[in-house]
Amino acid sequence: MTRYLIEVPHDNNKDACRQAVQAFMETGSHFMTNADWGCGDDEHKAWFIADLDSKEQAMSILPPLFRENAKVIELQQFTPERSDQTIDQHGE
Repeated sequence: MTRYLIEVPHDNNKDACRQAVQAFMETGSHFMTNADWGCGDDEHKAWFIADLDSKEQAMSILPPLFRENAKVIELQQFTPERSDQTIDQHGE
């Protein structure tokens, strides 16, 4: 499995915040019910990390309303033993 950071933005107003939180809570997904929210600092996004098989699977666990604007980022850890190999995967 691969680890993904999933970022889900929503509009900057009380109704949008309420709708986003409610949609996440109603999914019942452990990932989304434990999301971190930036609304209190005027960054209207939720973030959570999930271990899944693919970016498509990561997107599919989101409520449909939020899929279009969500961002799924594959995470990697740099270790001393593999740092050169990991860096070599990047283009110019």
